[in-house]
Amino acid sequence: MPSWLKMKRASGENYSIVKNLVAKNRLHTICTSGNCPNIGECWNSGTATFMILGNICTRACKFCATVTGRPLPPDTGEPERLAETIRILKLKHCVITSVDRDDLPDSGASHWSEAIKYIKELNPTVTIECLIPDFDGKPENIQKIIDASPEVISHNIETVRRLTPLIRTKARYDRSLGVLRFISDKGKTAKSGLMLGLGETEEEVRDTIKDIYDSGCKVLTIGQYLQPAFGFMEVVEYITPEKFEEYRIAALETGFRFVESGPLVRSSYHAEKHVKAL
Repeated sequence: MPSWLKMKRASGENYSIVKNLVAKNRLHTICTSGNCPNIGECWNSGTATFMILGNICTRACKFCATVTGRPLPPDTGEPERLAETIRILKLKHCVITSVDRDDLPDSGASHWSEAIKYIKELNPTVTIECLIPDFDGKPENIQKIIDASPEVISHNIETVRRLTPLIRTKARYDRSLGVLRFISDKGKTAKSGLMLGLGETEEEVRDTIKDIYDSGCKVLTIGQYLQPAFGFMEVVEYITPEKFEEYRIAALETGFRFVESGPLVRSSYHAEKHVKAL
């Protein structure tokens, strides 16, 4: 790998505290399920992206290391345990995501709503970002998240239009844009993320940035795709830090209010800054 992608081994006192607490309360994080390269930095700062509705996804996207299969029924005690974990960690901002649950009638939206409700009841000053799946683009499911009133609602476009069918099994480029547009039209802060290095052209990246902005999105993250394990999409190109900076400036000039762009950036990286900036 290029020198700019070298990462420190995940360790440290706070890292161990978060790791043990997550395990004790039988919770999941995308940090571990997705093999995130920033796990050491984030957990040592006392932050983590919690993943609800289990750790088995009904989709098999070619970029994601989360296990695919038949999920267990939703754990009704999970929202309370998550809220208590956030209280113990004394978080000022938390990020929640989930696996896709195409097996459930509402794709898990009701469970999402319960989790947000419990977090806010036990942690009234915490701000919340929800990184949601597309819920099949059904407005009534997305509305359940909006009604729960998180400060930021995020949905990742992941890649450019041409490559979407190759790496996302069920999601659709225009459906994802529609999800972002629905969130924005309801007056909520919409955020999205884009991976680079899968073979996209610079023109396609700039077109995608424009498409995301036109959907009403205010926050954008751009990072390098890294193959999580054998059998997933291979990296076509390692994008330089200088090129990431070019895209950051281009996105800001397009009109985004906050942009994180760099090789190791992931959708929830420095997420607390996104709320403060808005």
